[in-house]
Amino acid sequence: MKRIKKIGIYQTSKVSAVIYFIISGIFLIPFGIISHTIGDNNTEAFTIGGSYIFFTFPFLYTIIGFIMTAIGCFVYNLTVRWTGGIELEFETSDKSY
Repeated sequence: MKRIKKIGIYQTSKVSAVIYFIISGIFLIPFGIISHTIGDNNTEAFTIGGSYIFFTFPFLYTIIGFIMTAIGCFVYNLTVRWTGGIELEFETSDKSY
């Protein structure tokens, strides 16, 4: 068994932010396009400063995801001293892809 002694806050938060952006974009941008196409084009209900809310949410999720991941990594790095950290077991593979 190997233990995670420390998690890199900045690098982990960057990766997490990109994942948040991609996942939220996959769901929200098509939903925004459909809502805009089907909905009443004269309503201002789905706009924020002239930009459609469904197109701004992926960016908000990215920022929030980065911040929350950084906080989570920081807390993990503090608590690992008392808990011993997360244990992982690795297996070597002879296959080459």
